[in-house]
Amino acid sequence: MTMTCTATQLIDDARTRVTRFDFEPGQQTGWHTHGMDYVITTLTDCKMRLELPSGEIKKNHVPAGSVYKRVEGTEHNVINEGDMPMSFVEVELK
Repeated sequence: MTMTCTATQLIDDARTRVTRFDFEPGQQTGWHTHGMDYVITTLTDCKMRLELPSGEIKKNHVPAGSVYKRVEGTEHNVINEGDMPMSFVEVELK
């Protein structure tokens, strides 16, 4: 059985949508396509396994406090591959 992470919407206004994602080990987002450009800020060390539409698997270790951005149309499934909980905040730009 696939367990999905917890997504908590913090802000949703005319310019931004801000969501906090919390993952226990092994939890995932599920496949999704981003409808907006977005910025991620990691709250914890994140050992991410990214499944991509091509079948490619990327493994990223993103330290706590890191920030990165991605563009609209990004499609993937994000999985916590670590043995500790991981959390990040996503800011989508409308």
